[in-house]
Amino acid sequence: MSAGARVTRVRGFYGVVDLRPELALEHVRGHGHGLEQSGIEGVLAAHVGKVDGPAHGTERERERLLVRGMELARQLLGGGAGVVQLRMKRSPVRVFLDVAAAVQPIVHAAGALFIVNDRLDVALAVGADGVHLGQDDLPLDAARSAAAGQLLIGISTHSPAQAAFAARGGADYLGFGPVYATSTKEDPDPVQGIDGLLAAVSAVSAATAGMGSGAPPIVAIGGITPELAREVAAAGAAAACVISAVNSAPDVTAAARRVAAAFGRRIGAP
Repeated sequence: MSAGARVTRVRGFYGVVDLRPELALEHVRGHGHGLEQSGIEGVLAAHVGKVDGPAHGTERERERLLVRGMELARQLLGGGAGVVQLRMKRSPVRVFLDVAAAVQPIVHAAGALFIVNDRLDVALAVGADGVHLGQDDLPLDAARSAAAGQLLIGISTHSPAQAAFAARGGADYLGFGPVYATSTKEDPDPVQGIDGLLAAVSAVSAATAGMGSGAPPIVAIGGITPELAREVAAAGAAAACVISAVNSAPDVTAAARRVAAAFGRRIGAP
């Protein structure tokens, strides 16, 4: 599938498998999951066997992250996520690679896009659809050169000016925010609000006027809940990235469906 065809699927609910070791531990303790129950022993063994060198991190932590990552991906997809990003800020790269290799086929089997946060090398290694980069990560031009057309490249932006700059630079899609106050990041950027989102949509449209590819889709990020998803959709966002309000909900899939519905996406629709 071409990059152009893939980017048109950045719509509706953008789910994030946000894995931090302490969260995975709490979840697995509370639900009594084991690696055997997840059904991935063979997948993991086949992948790890191809990685040279010693494993990093404990096997128990790896197991917890694998179990939680696969389970959460299935829940998000069941709720209508058209895109699933894997975010593992505090894990060694080998653990990140193992989880990405396990989650990727689940996402692709559901017909959704699989995005890796921060790590372009991991995205390429596991055959992801794209990589999502922050303002302090690999620069967009360097990422485009390294990806050689194999990956969509999403860029986090935190002002209309940043959004316009990334759009002119050829980002395939943009994260914009935080639209509302957020607790997901330890040191969040200033809240942009709905007015900021409206300004970003306008700035990106103006910046890409005349470009053959058109304006990249904007994914609203930061502090969004299922109740607020309609506001960001009405402001012109193509999708909403909702982490805490969905991933921590008593029923993850039901919460995800409410976000998808705000964008008019039917569950099971392409």
